[in-house]
Amino acid sequence: MSMESADMVLDERDQRLIAALQCDGRLTAERAGAVLGLSPRTVHRRWQALMADGVCRVVALPVRPDAVGALLLRIRVLGGRIDALTAALAARPDIPFIDLSTSGDEILAVSWTRPGSRDHLVFRELPASRAVTSVSADTILHVFAEASDWRHAVLSDAERGALTPVRTATPPGAPDEVDRDILGALEEDARTPAAAVAARTGHPESTVRRRIARLTRTGRLRTHVVTDPKRLGLSIDANVMARVPPGRLDAVGRALAGHPAVHGAFATTGAHNLHVAVWVRDLAHLYRFITEDLGGSGVESAETVIVGQAVKRPGRPASRRPTSRA
Repeated sequence: MSMESADMVLDERDQRLIAALQCDGRLTAERAGAVLGLSPRTVHRRWQALMADGVCRVVALPVRPDAVGALLLRIRVLGGRIDALTAALAARPDIPFIDLSTSGDEILAVSWTRPGSRDHLVFRELPASRAVTSVSADTILHVFAEASDWRHAVLSDAERGALTPVRTATPPGAPDEVDRDILGALEEDARTPAAAVAARTGHPESTVRRRIARLTRTGRLRTHVVTDPKRLGLSIDANVMARVPPGRLDAVGRALAGHPAVHGAFATTGAHNLHVAVWVRDLAHLYRFITEDLGGSGVESAETVIVGQAVKRPGRPASRRPTSRA
């Protein structure tokens, strides 16, 4: 880790406070303080400072219809044309993730699509671009873990359990109009007080409080802590595409989903049938993950792409790619 990035790393207390919000995005300072051994005043003050400085924010993830699937895209681009293509993709609401490789000639992205459909972006728009030299599109067959499931490994199991709300079964059917209004009001800031949500939506505050509690309990209100992993001491962001024997795919995927470095794990179509996204401290830790964690799980082969820039992630506005390198 460079001296510059080391200076950016948060202290252990602040990292633990961010990890507490990952357990429950609407966690109170009183509850967090009781579990973590801090005064509620300190918890409140540090959360306020971290959010005011843009170090972290808590968003509510939109409800995704069951009928919507996803493609993993790998797009090879001619040198000098990647900026314009990246900006065009980032502007699309159906593309929530965009990463640029450190090599500077490959875009890795996720595109929402209808399963089994002939995707217009993949079959028409990208091949028609003179900037694109090749496109591969693999369908996500199963999600083992996604970004909102990731937990920074600075809390004990007991602390995490005490901070995580007890879930009940999600009721069948879509949320009603009141639920949708409340979820929409929380999308940009999931910690918005119930009184402010009531004022924004026009629903009684007692109704809003009751609905938020139910949405949280049933898992319909899914919160996500947006933060730069480098501030948590995780300087390497990488995508690993692995090939696993079909009979081992589910077991390997589930095992890796619980690994502290993994912030995304998906079974896919294509030459590689398992895609794993990881955050690790440095290249030595990445090497150990590939050789020990992947190698020991029965993976037949793996291709690793280190992310040079995370251009677009849920809850985070698309970033501009630097025009020059230091």
